[in-house]
Amino acid sequence: MKAMVLAAGRGKRLRPLTDTCPKPMIPLGGKPLLEHVITLLARHGFDELVLNLHHLPQLIQNYFGDGRSWKVHLTYSYEEELLGTAGAVRRMSAFFDQPFLVYYGDNLCNVELGDFWEAHTLQGELVSMGLHRNDDPCRSGIVRLDERSRILEFIEKPRPEQVFPDYQINCGIYALQPQIFDWIPPQGPSDFSVDVFPRLLSARLPIYGHRLRGQLLSSDTLERYAAAQAQIASGRFTLP
Repeated sequence: MKAMVLAAGRGKRLRPLTDTCPKPMIPLGGKPLLEHVITLLARHGFDELVLNLHHLPQLIQNYFGDGRSWKVHLTYSYEEELLGTAGAVRRMSAFFDQPFLVYYGDNLCNVELGDFWEAHTLQGELVSMGLHRNDDPCRSGIVRLDERSRILEFIEKPRPEQVFPDYQINCGIYALQPQIFDWIPPQGPSDFSVDVFPRLLSARLPIYGHRLRGQLLSSDTLERYAAAQAQIASGRFTLP
């Protein structure tokens, strides 16, 4: 099965740590964050992976090589100019000739992906979005679901007054059909949350949300990175 890990972020909010270390290579639990991600994906059967790279790419390539030590095959996509989450995937459209997974590489999770993937492939949904719940909705994208788990509303980084009581949070884990490329602009940067998903909702095309079982940690700022380290060290978070 195929997946793409978005690993090209510059990590400006993690400076000075990311001045000499790529954002997905920051250490957590004694290993780079990206190694935990690859381990999780491999355990769920995703063995053909694409990593998009930008900042200090050689450090990632030198560490993982072709991926065989993790029982996966790695393909690298170097972006001279950042293309955004959707633009990065569009660049590899020829590779994704079957349903595939997209995983935001600055998140660490121990979620169960099997049920999520099975539901996506059985129902043939264009987009399935992994969801969870936390107490800080304003730093993420939130969604409202109907009784069939179809997403009715999506707000990226809402203001406090925009948060509705029954919100679920976008995990940055998507299962997609290749037809998604029809909805990503052919040139220039593009983002799933800002550009693609709003277009799909405006066109009344279904996007489904799936509540994932497990924990998720974000590490995209120094404060969240420190909190993630503390949760791992205390045993409150189980590494994948």
